[in-house]
Amino acid sequence: MNVADSQRLASALEQLGYKPTRKADDADLIVLNTCVVRQSAEDKAIGRLSSLRPLKERNPNLVINLMGCLIGVRGNQTILERFPWVDVVSPPSDPEPLLRYLTERTAKQTSQENQAQINALLDEELLLPQADRGKLVSAFVPVILGCSHACTYCIIPHKRGIERSRPYDEIMQEARSLVSQGVKEITLLGQIVDRYGLDLPDSPTLAMLLHDLHAIDDLRRIRFLTSHPNWMTDELLDAVSSLPKVCPHIEVPIQSGDDEILQAMRRGYTVSSYRQLIAKIRQRIPNVAIATDIIVGFPGETEEQFNNTYNLLSDLRMDVAHLARYSPRTGTYSARKLFDDVPHAEKIRRFRKLENLQEEIASEINARLIGKTVDVLFEAQKRGRWHGRTPTNKLVFVDSTEDLLGQERSVTIDWTGPWSLIGSLNP
Repeated sequence: MNVADSQRLASALEQLGYKPTRKADDADLIVLNTCVVRQSAEDKAIGRLSSLRPLKERNPNLVINLMGCLIGVRGNQTILERFPWVDVVSPPSDPEPLLRYLTERTAKQTSQENQAQINALLDEELLLPQADRGKLVSAFVPVILGCSHACTYCIIPHKRGIERSRPYDEIMQEARSLVSQGVKEITLLGQIVDRYGLDLPDSPTLAMLLHDLHAIDDLRRIRFLTSHPNWMTDELLDAVSSLPKVCPHIEVPIQSGDDEILQAMRRGYTVSSYRQLIAKIRQRIPNVAIATDIIVGFPGETEEQFNNTYNLLSDLRMDVAHLARYSPRTGTYSARKLFDDVPHAEKIRRFRKLENLQEEIASEINARLIGKTVDVLFEAQKRGRWHGRTPTNKLVFVDSTEDLLGQERSVTIDWTGPWSLIGSLNP
């Protein structure tokens, strides 16, 4: 979400005459786009923000914009009091406050003229920042903003607001614009992406959106994330199965393998129903790759309950497991009502145990690809080696003197590890 928000804002700033610089010391404007889903992310954002103070003291004309979840949709007045060197704050996915500040600061216009200029910038066809045009292979397209599900541990509803779907035609226009600028792969984003369209007048569905995106010429691949077990419909699974451009790659978090913990999290499903869903996905979509999310050390989690999670992960053999240690987030139900009683050292132990298990599982799954041929869409070159991803989202590296940017090529896998693969280009 933040990557997509930053690209949109960067494009608008370029239209105002700004150009990117790699060094903060050379900047006239610095935008810090923040995430606070975990405490570590918030701490990192605060640290980076604090490091900008000397720049402001040396250059009082420097404009510093704080954007994203650290501000939240309701605003955060204490931020300006705590960090007086910040000039303007912007909620998530909302570039308008900064654009208004800049137009009012630099242009001798009436407020109506300023607003008209801002509206024109935001209403124009989406352009990628100049540095990305013709070079960005894979792009993110938010389709649903905010979330209304309110899991007890999650800060997103508080920071990004209630669930609201973007207009169907707006998404299609944005996708076509990105493809016209060289993008080959689009990932549709939402906190619960499967719920797309439920709040729109005609109730379009994510599956309908996938069908229409599939018809865009020169678009090679489509992905979507993140799903919720309660909203993954048969219509959606059929779309993934039947549309060649839609990648067989599903992200569907479990969060815990214990029913009591799931209930305390207010996830709305049981371990049994989740197992049934995974079986259905694998039955309907051959060779599908499935990723999940797990939180360890949720308040009240016993050793037995953790072992239930461990055993579930061991049974289901997921391609990827995104692991996190629980940390209370101010504004959430769990922070207000539940006692964070699992010691830090125990959270780390449980995390490492799951991490080691998942490394074994991923190694086993990936090892089946040795000697196999896969299609790889190449995204970039790093240290002389090209890298890209398979339709199942496996990261593949190859050595080649060719310019592979944006190409989808056949590759034979020569080596596999838990997190990446190495292969050779086929003739």
